[in-house]
Amino acid sequence: MNIAISFIALVFLLGLVAYVLILIANNSRALVINQERANLEAELLKVRINEIMEAKRFQSEKDKLSWNGFRKFRIVSKVKETGDIASFYLSPHDGKPLPGFLPGQFLTFQFHIPDHPQPVIRCYSLSDSPYHPERYRITVKRVLPPKDEPDAPPGLISNYLHDNLKENDILDVKAPGGHFYLSMTGKTPIVLLAGGVGITPLLSMLNALVEMESQREIWFFLGVRNKKEHMMKKHLETIAKTNSNVYIKIFYSCPDETDIKGEDYHVKGRVTVENIKPLLPSNNYDFYICAPPPMIKDLRSDLADWGVPKANIHFEAFGQATVKKCKTDSAKEMAKKIDIRFTKSGKVLPWNPNLTSLLEFAEKNGIPLDSGCRAGNCGTCLIAIKTGEILYVGEPGSKPEEGSCLTCIAIPKGNLTLDA
Repeated sequence: MNIAISFIALVFLLGLVAYVLILIANNSRALVINQERANLEAELLKVRINEIMEAKRFQSEKDKLSWNGFRKFRIVSKVKETGDIASFYLSPHDGKPLPGFLPGQFLTFQFHIPDHPQPVIRCYSLSDSPYHPERYRITVKRVLPPKDEPDAPPGLISNYLHDNLKENDILDVKAPGGHFYLSMTGKTPIVLLAGGVGITPLLSMLNALVEMESQREIWFFLGVRNKKEHMMKKHLETIAKTNSNVYIKIFYSCPDETDIKGEDYHVKGRVTVENIKPLLPSNNYDFYICAPPPMIKDLRSDLADWGVPKANIHFEAFGQATVKKCKTDSAKEMAKKIDIRFTKSGKVLPWNPNLTSLLEFAEKNGIPLDSGCRAGNCGTCLIAIKTGEILYVGEPGSKPEEGSCLTCIAIPKGNLTLDA
């Protein structure tokens, strides 16, 4: 009897000990998990603090090193990327340090063209990351006459850059600017959508994220006609192979017979929402788009139809906007006579509804206006409106204040007086 009781007591004691050991183990495991969670949270907080401090340092350095007006830059290298695309590496002629910039921003240039009466202003996106303090890079495509207008003049500045400028030549450059850029402290996954040479600001964003070893999920979609227009091909392939968080997909709209699907490109067709939806896990991304205006219009509309919030769609157009599909449908409205008065020039001229913008109208009538991007992004063509109203044929990158207009994407709503 005593033996049986002793045995039961022993079993109970052993069970109690086991229970206590399990409790201790569970508590220890919980402590380890809690400690690991605390360590992870501390590490994330440290990263976030470092990012904030880096952003503050970046802004402080930018404010300190930036400059007003134009500064002399030397072309230190000119690299041919494709048959009609070249990269220009620029360093300050005075040898002083350069301010950083936000990936996606552009440089404004002033060109003095022989036999041209006025300096010509143009804007070109920076095509590399900000982490090269000794130089900037732009990448420019030669603009040829439109296929349906073979007798039209080619792009003045793009051809001048390709044909006339060489290494060691000097250029006049304004400090980086622009409202289309990627926040370097963001955490959301992103999709970069590029049409042709619209790759340039998006390549700046991609390079910056890769060089800072960001772990954000990144999808990069590039649409070109074929391999002949496929710039930075090896560079993009290297990024895709060496960064597990980066997914690069190339679209050829008109591949040549020698272009190999799966090797040179991934999808035959254009970069459209219909074509990228099967590739993306969801629509829960920030979308950054740089392309010709028609492509941007389609992508923005289709992304909105897919349920992407407007705040998550960021874009920048390049190339001159067209009013052909933006004019009012009212024949009576189009038929009425509209006068444009230029106060400084002292000219009053009848508006030509066949022209694409107030900027083009002024140029056709010998009235010099500053301009840059010619797509509503840079603000160079900003003019005060004395009286009257305008219509925008494209969406401004940043809407100007009331009483002013961007002449490169504006047409008159009625009689108009401009301070020019």
